[in-house]
Amino acid sequence: MEQIVNLHIEYLPEGVYLAISDDIPGLVAQGRTVTETLEIARDVAKKLLEAQAERQVPAKLRETGDSFDYLLVVSS
Repeated sequence: MEQIVNLHIEYLPEGVYLAISDDIPGLVAQGRTVTETLEIARDVAKKLLEAQAERQVPAKLRETGDSFDYLLVVSS
């Protein structure tokens, strides 16, 4: 089952990207590129959701369903 997690990504003065989420408390990821940051955020989200499931705390995320919007980031 795939679920949608909203991320807020910000470019920091230190030259890295920071991702946080209100959907999954504790999700923080940092990378040199947006792609790297998203990969790290995905791994962190999976681990946090697994930990919640072990504690029997249900995640309040939307399932992807048949269609959803996705922001695609490309470089030129």
